[in-house]
Amino acid sequence: MSEYILEMRNITKDFAGIKALDNVSLKVKKGEIHALCGENGAGKSTLMKILSGVYPYGTYSGEIFYNGEKLILHSIRDAERKGIAIIHQELALIKELSVKENIFIGNEPNKNGIIDFDQMYIETKKILQQFNLDINPNTLVKNLGVGQQQLVEIAKALSKNVNLLILDEPTSSLTESDVEILLNILKHLKQNGVTCIYISHKLNEVMEIADTVTVIRDGKTIGSDQVKNLTQEKIISMMVGRELSQLYPKEEHTIGKVIFEVKNFNVFDIKVSDRKIVKNVSFNLREGEILGIAGLIGAGRTELVSSIFGSYPGKYSGEIYLDGKKITIRNPNDALKHGIAMVPEDRKRLGLISLMSVKENMTISNIEKYKKNIIGTINENQELLDVKDYIKKLNIKASHFSLLVKNLSGGNQQKVVLAKNLLRKPKILILDEPTRGIDVGAKYEIYKLMFSLVKEGISIIMISSELPEILGISDRIIVMHEGKKKGEFENKNVTQEMIMQCAIGGKE
Repeated sequence: MSEYILEMRNITKDFAGIKALDNVSLKVKKGEIHALCGENGAGKSTLMKILSGVYPYGTYSGEIFYNGEKLILHSIRDAERKGIAIIHQELALIKELSVKENIFIGNEPNKNGIIDFDQMYIETKKILQQFNLDINPNTLVKNLGVGQQQLVEIAKALSKNVNLLILDEPTSSLTESDVEILLNILKHLKQNGVTCIYISHKLNEVMEIADTVTVIRDGKTIGSDQVKNLTQEKIISMMVGRELSQLYPKEEHTIGKVIFEVKNFNVFDIKVSDRKIVKNVSFNLREGEILGIAGLIGAGRTELVSSIFGSYPGKYSGEIYLDGKKITIRNPNDALKHGIAMVPEDRKRLGLISLMSVKENMTISNIEKYKKNIIGTINENQELLDVKDYIKKLNIKASHFSLLVKNLSGGNQQKVVLAKNLLRKPKILILDEPTRGIDVGAKYEIYKLMFSLVKEGISIIMISSELPEILGISDRIIVMHEGKKKGEFENKNVTQEMIMQCAIGGKE
């Protein structure tokens, strides 16, 4: 009997004449954790969607063998019947239903055709306890944090007697503690004979959890090897086709005078109107500077910058000064008029309109710029020139500017959001988790872009939960803890330990 539970041979998949996968092959051993690495757009998710029945048999060429037999899937349900389940980066839970209802949806225990909710509770409790998840089965999913929702999604998959579990970027929205819980769950599954395919850009997780790594680049298999024979640097080189000797390409740039100041800023909870989630925070920003804001999830970083930009839906107060003059920002339009632009953390929900094209997403908030004197007409020539210019400048990989933005990889979607904001020629650019969920190659390009912007005199405020990124890119660092500004550092001889000490509420 073969030691491999899965063999995918010469898989080729086209989208509108463009090859997403070109003769890709993958072999996975029984009971191992097999990491699948590659840049955004490399074809990882497409390959897994074929394996999980999202793209049915006949929509691709090549062969798949599972447990020694040829695998022909016409739907996701076919895959689940075979013991194959996939957990996508975007969660598929119904937030208005309880944990137990989500886990057993479509597979509810019943007595004489009537759903047995008591049995559903008992079975859900067993599944959650198996993985040390302290979650009440009756809790509505909408009342759980993102990390707990991700763990519920995994529990849902495991309730279906899974033999092969596919996880696509499962930790992109998790806290460090939730990541640890997830990795322990995967180790537990491995001990119980479950095979996992693990897609992640976080190579430290890959090195910790995986037995084998396969790298895909530009829709082709680059190679596979056991983790013990690899380093992060070697994996990165395979992913991007070149050595990235320095992940953070810090470049010399001139920092000028203070141009922006925030004084005594307070932000109030949306649900509890008298509860402050940002407490009396003050800071300044200099011309041509990258100011990093660090802190744990829940520290109030996003609430602070979204309030400054005017997009926070709750109440906030404080003073904002631009070039020494006090300004009022009631909404994002006010911020944009003052030359302040923002790339939000949730690019898909807040930064893009998925059913619009690359061009339309870039120019929709800049449409006034292209209006001719005649009412209702647009200078399409200038619009196209600008769009093509930014596609080239930001190296956006799109077959055409009319392509729907939802069809781009995560890294290229992020570049479209950046282009939309840069078209406004801002003085200040706020970036909230600018590299979350994108690969090392795309990260490198965004870092290079950030340095090119500050060289032009643009000032950047960057929130990041990745301490190496904060240290690798920032000129100065502010650390927040429970809504307060806990520390401030010029980025000279600063360590991760120093920042973390502040982030957990210790002394600076």
